[in-house]
Amino acid sequence: MELTDARALVAGATGALGGAITAELAGRGARVALAGRDPSRLAHAVRTYPGAPTVRFDAYAPESCARAVRDASAALDGLDAVVIAFGTVAFGAASEVGDEVAEHLMAVNHLAPAAFCRAALGILCPGASIAAVTGVVAERPQPRMADYSASKAALSAWLNAVRREARSTGVRVLEIRPGHLDTGFAHRPVAGTAPPLPQGGDPRRLATAVADALETGAELLRSGPDKTPVVERRAR
Repeated sequence: MELTDARALVAGATGALGGAITAELAGRGARVALAGRDPSRLAHAVRTYPGAPTVRFDAYAPESCARAVRDASAALDGLDAVVIAFGTVAFGAASEVGDEVAEHLMAVNHLAPAAFCRAALGILCPGASIAAVTGVVAERPQPRMADYSASKAALSAWLNAVRREARSTGVRVLEIRPGHLDTGFAHRPVAGTAPPLPQGGDPRRLATAVADALETGAELLRSGPDKTPVVERRAR
């Protein structure tokens, strides 16, 4: 994909990682649309990108996610990439995390991103891409993060299946599977308290790798042992 003049929707553009991805795509010449939940944060973000379309969504309302894709496509006269970079986390033993919290994690971390991707698959043309952030917990679930790990693993499994379906249509599916990032994410859990964590990776460095992966049609972006982003042409 050539990012110059590419039309890209970033869901979660008001967050630390989504904001870094938006900046990287725009810096490479892409025309960006910003999707977020909070209207005031969207209004603040769009000041950096005058004229960029903004769309709101509620992760608890899948139809609003699909509508955000349709509205962004209408505003940009089509889409070449849809990047999903939002989520939430909870901490605590499985016996302590309530069913409502578990449901919330699955809704925000799996069902809402899937709704974005599902809508995009009905719009995107051959050569376009969808990309979504899962995380290292999708392959290495962690204690006291069972429900969070499960929600990310669900999205990872969904993306893997959809990737095989989409190959026949020419739409690429990129899974972004980073390790811990320095975004403040772990300090805003919906439940519990984060355990001691190592220094997180730089979200701007990951954003650069995301753009590289989109340009090369890669299927997986993961973190190496030294936290360096690794782009893989084919997902494992």
